[in-house]
Amino acid sequence: IPYVEFAKEVKGLKPLVLDTSVVIDGRVADLVETKVLDNQLIMPRFVIGELQGIADSSDKLRRGRGRRGLDILNRLKNDASVDLVVYDRELPEFAGQPVDMKLVLLAKHLEGKVVTNDYNLNKVAKLHGVGVINLNDIANSLKPVYLPGENFNVRVIKAGEEAGQGIGYLDDGTMIVIEGGRDHI
Repeated sequence: IPYVEFAKEVKGLKPLVLDTSVVIDGRVADLVETKVLDNQLIMPRFVIGELQGIADSSDKLRRGRGRRGLDILNRLKNDASVDLVVYDRELPEFAGQPVDMKLVLLAKHLEGKVVTNDYNLNKVAKLHGVGVINLNDIANSLKPVYLPGENFNVRVIKAGEEAGQGIGYLDDGTMIVIEGGRDHI
């Protein structure tokens, strides 16, 4: 009898498991609204719990970040075109695991990807064979490319640290230091 190995085929788009960092960041909502990502979004209950903990923090800045994350989550939930699912189930392998590891295990269980801005979570997910979408990587890949010797206009808005330097910004927020630019403020 010949030996045949069947490969598992996943139909459709892989679900995207959201991390606390991308929800607080907020760009994930903007990206989803462009329809570039039309995968199902999975929001684990334990991540919502982490957001609530941050929003209840005594530290004013931390509390503001947590509240922003909850606002972004509500924005996604209220958008009829977004397929957002709150994942309530606790898997047995979650027991005693930190939030980041739970995210990786959940994404692996759902055969999905983790969406994060967290460098360490990115590395851990890849070590476990889980796909990662890093919003910082996406943002960097979309920045315009300027080649040496290319001319473009930048508004010089303030003086630089060194004598004669001026500071300006590209449309994407990238800071430019202009030698001899101080006279053009």
